[in-house]
Order: sequence, then structure tokens, then C-alpha cells
Amino acid sequence: MAKATEGDGAAPVPQRLLAAATRLFAEQGYDRTSVQEIVEAAGVTKGALYHYFGSKEDLLQEVYARVLRLQQERLDAYADADEPVEKRLRDAAADVVVTTIENLDDASIFFRSMHHLSPEKNKQVRVERRRYHERFRALVEEGQRTGVFSTATPSDLVVDYHFGSVHHLSTWYRPEGPLTPREVADHLADLLLRALRP
Repeated sequence: MAKATEGDGAAPVPQRLLAAATRLFAEQGYDRTSVQEIVEAAGVTKGALYHYFGSKEDLLQEVYARVLRLQQERLDAYADADEPVEKRLRDAAADVVVTTIENLDDASIFFRSMHHLSPEKNKQVRVERRRYHERFRALVEEGQRTGVFSTATPSDLVVDYHFGSVHHLSTWYRPEGPLTPREVADHLADLLLRALRP
């Protein structure tokens, strides 16, 4: 098997391709970025791109999937923690805000460009996202079932409310703005918990 790096001390080729694609998609848009520009920016050949990703569309899918995988792992860890449900939900709610802000280009690219994915890839991504939302909703439902959270609002709406805010971050959050990622995360997590208090 070919070595995954080119050049001394360089990042592995897949990471270089993803970094170049993410930057170019964010700057120019997915549809206005060519495969040639991506491979030139990554310092690799077209053959390397097609070896690791198969297509530009596969790169787009991976830009979003890698963030979702990270968020799913972290959510699973919070959900499985030996803590009261209120703390587990708050930690999970804040974490998805921080990880989205830390990967803001990925999130904005995805929401701007998801329609470029084939129906099959689009469906795969939606299935993964639904799995994440269902795990998050299970925490809300656990709290509602045990009387810790109000049942006045259906759990589906609670989840949509929080993730609507998260998905909207790429339209307004600026790293040079007055709030740190953690401060935004704390405000949004507190809003969610206030909405759920009995």
C-alpha cells in the first residue's frame, strides 16, 4: 500500500485534501471549486484524490461527516456519563455548539452545498444526522419521563429548537466577535434548560 504522506513531516494526504477542499469550498463555493484547484492547494496529484475520495462529491460528504462523527462520539460520552440527566443534557447541548463553532467552515459549506450531493449520499448523511438527534432527544425524554424536565413541549420540538440555533451559527458567529465559543455554548445550553424547567 502507498505511504499516506508526501514530503517530510507533511500531514497525511487525506487530511491535506480535506483541509484544501474545506478552505476552497468556504471561499469559492463547492460548485465553483475544481478538482485541479483542490489537488494543487493540497500539493498532491489527481490520482491521490481519486485514491482516497473517488470524487469531489465524496470530499464534500466527508467534510460534514467528520464533524458529525466527532459530535456523535462526544454526545455518546455525555449521554453515557454517570451524571444527573440535567447535567448530561446541558453538557451535550453546549458541546454541539462549541464543536460546530470550531468547525464553522465545515458546517457552513455543508448547509450551503448539501443539495449538490446525490440522493443516495444525501440520504446517508441524513440518516447519520437523525441518529445524532435521536440520541440527543432520548436525553430530553429521559428527563421528561423522570419529572426533571417539563413535558409541556414535545421532545421533538425541543430538539428542533436547539439544533435550529446550532445550524444558524454559521450565518452570524464571528471569531473576532464579543463572545467566545464557550460563552455562546453556555447561553444556548442555558436557554434550552430554562425552556425545559417544570
